[in-house]
Amino acid sequence: MSDAAVPVFKLYGETRHWPTPDLLHWESIPERSRLHDWKIHPHRHTDLLHLLHLSSGRVSLELEGSLHAHDAPLVIVVPAMSIHGFHFSPDTQGHIITLASPLAERLEARLGGQAEVLSRATAHPLEGTRQAGRIATLVDQLGEEYRHPAPGRERLLEAFAEALFIEISRLIDKRAADGTTKRPQPPHRGLAHLQNYQALIEKQFRQQPSIERFAEQLGMTSAHLNLLCRRLADRSALQLLHERLLLEAKRQLTYTNMTIGQVADSLGFSEPAYFTRFFKRLTGLSPRDFRRRQPEA
Repeated sequence: MSDAAVPVFKLYGETRHWPTPDLLHWESIPERSRLHDWKIHPHRHTDLLHLLHLSSGRVSLELEGSLHAHDAPLVIVVPAMSIHGFHFSPDTQGHIITLASPLAERLEARLGGQAEVLSRATAHPLEGTRQAGRIATLVDQLGEEYRHPAPGRERLLEAFAEALFIEISRLIDKRAADGTTKRPQPPHRGLAHLQNYQALIEKQFRQQPSIERFAEQLGMTSAHLNLLCRRLADRSALQLLHERLLLEAKRQLTYTNMTIGQVADSLGFSEPAYFTRFFKRLTGLSPRDFRRRQPEA
């Protein structure tokens, strides 16, 4: 399947914006898979990372063109831009944790030498491992925190996510020492360029540089950058920048007491009216109406 033929989603079946101001999303595997007859067709995400934990059942997994069948217990890591599809048995139980790229990048910085776990598209059987119980407990704790918000929720969710990836990294290290895993291949050149662009967006989105300026920093033309983004992410370079601005706007409107003008200024808009038009064009709501619809923290 060519790059252009692989659907690019936010969550599976949803092609619009990330559905929550949170940087982490948690749901049961049956919740979405049952709607699709337990089959999730091959697709990819531009800026989302999945961690799936299966506590029971079986999955036929397509990951970067390779097909494998696995029995639970199992944990699967799917980095951004990795092509993946699943066919679960109807008795499958488990959860899927999805991280938006800003959180994945924060974890990458904190994990240091263990950060490779975030970039490897791999399934890890857990039967007979010391990590099996720890990972199951962490997934349950994360889910409990996700479903029952309380003060400190965001920090605790990040801590649980970080602990999960540390446990998976330890599992990888042990299997590498046993000679049962291989080193990952580096990303192809186009994907590496896209990842570099996304990293620049994360560092500079508040200043809203022009696409020409981003392209210059990447050593390419703006036309080449746009072509790359459309081919791999099914979005223009400007749309990727706008999606990051929108995510941050939603977070600030939901979790802070900043005025609309302060939010606009913090995101590089010269006038609150420009920010309001931007936000309404992408969401159908004014910033004020969006804020009113959010549940009390």
